[in-house]
Amino acid sequence: MSRQVAAPGEWRDTKRYLWLMGLIAPTLMFVMLPVIWGLNQLGWHRAAQVPFWSGPILIYLLLPALDLRFGADGQNPPDEAMAQLENDRYYRYCTYAYIPCQYLTVVLGAYLFTATDLSWLGFEGALAWPAKLGLALTVGALGGVGINTAHELGHKKDGLERWLSKITLAQSCYGHFYIEHNRGHHVRVATPEDPASGRFGETFWEFLPRSVFGGLRSAWQLEAQRIRRAGSSPGNPRTWLKNDVLNAWAMSVVLWGALIAVFGPALIPFVVIQAVYGFSLLESVNYIEHYGLLRQARANGRYERCTPEHSWNSDHLVTNLFLYHLQRHSDHHANPTRRYQTLRSMAEAPNLPSGYASLIGLTYFPPVWRKLMDHRVLAHYGGDITRVNIDPRRRARILARYAPAESVAT
Repeated sequence: MSRQVAAPGEWRDTKRYLWLMGLIAPTLMFVMLPVIWGLNQLGWHRAAQVPFWSGPILIYLLLPALDLRFGADGQNPPDEAMAQLENDRYYRYCTYAYIPCQYLTVVLGAYLFTATDLSWLGFEGALAWPAKLGLALTVGALGGVGINTAHELGHKKDGLERWLSKITLAQSCYGHFYIEHNRGHHVRVATPEDPASGRFGETFWEFLPRSVFGGLRSAWQLEAQRIRRAGSSPGNPRTWLKNDVLNAWAMSVVLWGALIAVFGPALIPFVVIQAVYGFSLLESVNYIEHYGLLRQARANGRYERCTPEHSWNSDHLVTNLFLYHLQRHSDHHANPTRRYQTLRSMAEAPNLPSGYASLIGLTYFPPVWRKLMDHRVLAHYGGDITRVNIDPRRRARILARYAPAESVAT
């Protein structure tokens, strides 16, 4: 794929206003309300429940179709444009705008889920459970995309942006991600020690609990180490407000505690469904980003430096606009504080067959996923299975299948 590079002084970001597509997820339910009302007015009451599923429809159907239609981006900013692009505050305002829209939709979702009289929307009484489930998943989808927004903000040095990252994570009850991702994943990426790096032969359903609980444990340990280095004890109540894991979780408690107080205990299933679905979307992306890739261990026991070869990339335009260039993942690991609009697609990085949105659903079906990706992992390492990050539970079987006989014996 060619990369377009304009002559000095001529380059402009043709995606500048397309970055507003990032606001689709947190405004989707407000857009759907007139559609739902209209379908009910036509007497199509069963069809009126479908828009409540707009989040999953967007992720599993619409975005993959748009990626297929519009293909790869192919444009990288030139060196001389980087400083101006990095300092243009418009781009950070695009991410800031996500947060008020996100929480307006959370409140709307909580109301719709628990309301007993929605006659103004054309329903008799409360929503049926199929609509409630779709609503919870749609709000969960915006929470999952919100984790990506928090990811963009949490890498920055600005104190405001770091707090906005925690606020964004509160919806999905995943505040510890702020610690684990920055100080854990970025250190251990593409190694067997990283809970957020998918292993060759490991299914998504095996990866999910390993990453969720491994990430939680890692975040707590990393924050405890930081507090001890500062001369305090993690168990000292005086440190609790300064504990970035605890204060992030406290935001979730305050948010959902207040909403349950307003809308009642009937909201609890909504809280659980949207949170689990939201962070499962993140973990699916984690699984995709480094599947099977391995940094080799040196003689001194340390791993080689992380390079573009250790992240799967995709330059598919539409999903990159939706996820703030998350798919330009190699450049992100090389330059974690670099803002999304300046991230580049690197030719030396291994490339996925499509955008993340097209692949998330495929991770749920292990045979399909392995047929799609295992041969790509092997090709990336020139057929040398010994250089792959293999699931230890399947190591002997995988080596027996792919490695030459002399390598297995060794």
